[in-house]
Amino acid sequence: MSTHAETDHCCSDGPGRPRLLSVEEARSAILDAARPPLAAPQWVGCEQALARVLAEDIRAPIDVPPHENSAMDGYALRFEDLGADRDRRLRITQRIAAGEPPRPLEPETAARIFTGAPLPPGADTVVMQEDCAVEGDWLVLREPPRRGSHIRPQGNDIARGSLVLSAGTRLDPRYLGVLASLGLARVAVRPLTRIALLTTGTELAAPGTPLAPGQIYNSNGPLLTALLQGQGCEVCNRGVVLDSLEATRAALAEAAEAADLVITTGGVSVGEEDHVKSALESLGSLDLWRVRMKPGKPLAFGRLGEAHFVGLPGNPVSAYVTALLFVLPLLRRLQGRAGPDFPDCDYARLSRDWAEARARREFLRVRLNREAGELPWAEAYERQGSDVLTGAAWAEGLIEIPESSNLKRGTALRYWSFERLLS
Repeated sequence: MSTHAETDHCCSDGPGRPRLLSVEEARSAILDAARPPLAAPQWVGCEQALARVLAEDIRAPIDVPPHENSAMDGYALRFEDLGADRDRRLRITQRIAAGEPPRPLEPETAARIFTGAPLPPGADTVVMQEDCAVEGDWLVLREPPRRGSHIRPQGNDIARGSLVLSAGTRLDPRYLGVLASLGLARVAVRPLTRIALLTTGTELAAPGTPLAPGQIYNSNGPLLTALLQGQGCEVCNRGVVLDSLEATRAALAEAAEAADLVITTGGVSVGEEDHVKSALESLGSLDLWRVRMKPGKPLAFGRLGEAHFVGLPGNPVSAYVTALLFVLPLLRRLQGRAGPDFPDCDYARLSRDWAEARARREFLRVRLNREAGELPWAEAYERQGSDVLTGAAWAEGLIEIPESSNLKRGTALRYWSFERLLS
């Protein structure tokens, strides 16, 4: 089933139910159980390496730049040729554009040179063209230069043999540009994490098809597919699973055969049409169930054979928030990414009094209003229901309301931007 009620009266631990875990306890348990798949690195073209994770350190095979070059359009010369008064006239004997090999610079001469062009042997100074005049074949200086001015040294950006990128780095456009500057066309990356995504709910229809009575469109599938692909994963969206134990068992068993991680949405609560939990327990192991948070209490984690399993709630905001807080840290661990599994928080001030103390920690969808020199104000979307996906689209991030809190306007609270959570 794709939706469920999230009411606080059911938050207490009932007879036969395990204690609800805190957010930190649940995340720690998931990460402790994570086992990256053992597989050899893959060599891919750098143009196909976006969002992939480096499998090996990258050391520079060359200097960048590979030669001294001019940082300005101007004239290259020998500083010693200027004499004590530094205003001698020098004969212009060559013209050097970027990409052209220069001739050695003869004494008491200058070379017309352009930005990025290699410095001619013998030259040690570039005078920018605004400080010069040209009279026929002669260069006349208007301003005395400094020795060594406007020259980019060989290896100014990257020195040959230096460590450029470490194994575990997730490749973004900046890093791919650096690899290109080194002349690298291929790179060793870790294999893609293979994810099987299933959306449960007989009431769900695919976008683009007519709605039958009682149906709603499936937003969780496209939402999570895009989220996971953006993390450099290979996602197989296996569509909608009907609300029956037999269909759920069959779908989970098939999904686990060729996946490192199986993710479901819906069906992990306690309703009569929620079958994911029972199916998982019969096929594999349920290691974690229910977290003391809103939205997203009925989170499940376990194993299906060799595959990890995460069961997300069915309401779209709940699915999105729990994916950010739990699935993405798990993916970082499975991908072997360097750095923290979960990002540090920022802080923002609550823009209104909060007198709605609840037994669960809440993650409100908010936008920030910034003032110079002050912590930003967090403005919450007017409707915080776990079915209101437009609130997540409107928001910039999540602010955390501690459990059982009555808070005054201006209270500083932990805040995570979506940009940081997705990085």
